[in-house]
Amino acid sequence: MEKSLVILNNTAIEADEKTIIDQYIASLDVKPKSKETYRKALKQFIEFIERKGIQQPTRIDILAYKSYLMENFTACTVSSYLTAVKGLYIYLEAEKISPNIANGIKGAKHQQGFRKDALTIDQAKNVLTIDTATTEGKRNYAIVNLLIRTGLRTIEIERANIEDIRQEGGEALLYIQGKGRDSKDAFVLLTEATLKPIRKYIKARGKTETTDPLFASHSDRNAGGRLTTRSISRIVKEALREAGLDSDRLTAHSLRHTAVTFSLLAGASIQEAQSMARHRNVNTTLIYAHNIDRIKKAPERKIDALLSI
Repeated sequence: MEKSLVILNNTAIEADEKTIIDQYIASLDVKPKSKETYRKALKQFIEFIERKGIQQPTRIDILAYKSYLMENFTACTVSSYLTAVKGLYIYLEAEKISPNIANGIKGAKHQQGFRKDALTIDQAKNVLTIDTATTEGKRNYAIVNLLIRTGLRTIEIERANIEDIRQEGGEALLYIQGKGRDSKDAFVLLTEATLKPIRKYIKARGKTETTDPLFASHSDRNAGGRLTTRSISRIVKEALREAGLDSDRLTAHSLRHTAVTFSLLAGASIQEAQSMARHRNVNTTLIYAHNIDRIKKAPERKIDALLSI
């Protein structure tokens, strides 16, 4: 086998490459889902190398691959794909298969702010005018209302069970398994305005077990099954469209931005908002505060005032 990652139309060498990548993926101390993400990213890299007819990649080829990614994907995806390639070459160097030609190559610079918009207060109220005459309607309202009032992620809603609603200190809490977490070790407070629609929905479902999903499918094909993040996103998107808000920048994740923004507008401290959103880095929360302050004190209004004299 060659002492570098070589892409050739040769069955033996291709098999060696597959083995190397399989071994690299197996060596990662990450969750199975993350391993699949790495595998997908490396497939993109190998396809690029094959397309270009490159037989023995160099640092210049890695930089060319980065440029290709920058032209076709978001900054977040570019960084993710490059992380997989850089990790592969660290592994190849450690195994004395190839020098680390990706060493020091930087990821894409992320844009300031967020890729999704937050709702205004009036828009949020309009989105919450969901028809709750049916069980499905009660579920959809409870989901959208929960997202707007707590800033949960769709994956956290997918993982939630009925038993995860607990009473502590006279308050209702929903324990959640956050992104990248192995257990349900965080929680959000369920105010009465958040909890009541959930209770109405659970009651409308009829007989349930505490281990059942908090939000279930009501389709004939998967009745009682756990809603997926895709289904939750679709429910939110439909609610947004019903409220006349049909934009690529408004999605289920927009409701998370909305919740954090509303908490700060209502007087929550940076630390309180960070705790609710479970931001690992306070700088993420500070972006929200900066945007609010920037709009509130916009000098553009002062320019208007000057020109109107």
